[in-house]
Amino acid sequence: MLEALGEYIKLAVDVEKGIIAGGGELHADCEAALLKEGSSQDNIWGADWYPRTKEVSFESLINIRPRQNNRSMVIQDADLRACVDKIVRGLLEV
Repeated sequence: MLEALGEYIKLAVDVEKGIIAGGGELHADCEAALLKEGSSQDNIWGADWYPRTKEVSFESLINIRPRQNNRSMVIQDADLRACVDKIVRGLLEV
C-alpha cells in the first residue's frame, strides 16, 4: 500500500465492519472501494497511517459531513477517532 505515496498510506475505514481500504492516491479512491463492497458511506471515515512512526492521523476531505456533525476534515468525535485508531492499528500495526 505504500507504493502510491511512499511515507504514508491513505485509508478509508469502515467503523461498522472493522475493515479498511488503502493505498490509493486519494481517500475517495479507498472510500469507493469500500462502497463497491457494500459498506455504507455513513460508516466510512478517512485516515492516514504512518508505518515508520506508527501514527494515525484523522484528516481527510471525505470526513467533512455536516449531516453527521463533522464540519471539519479532521474527525471531531473522540470516540470515533478512537474506533478508527483501534481498527487501523489492529490491521496494520506489526
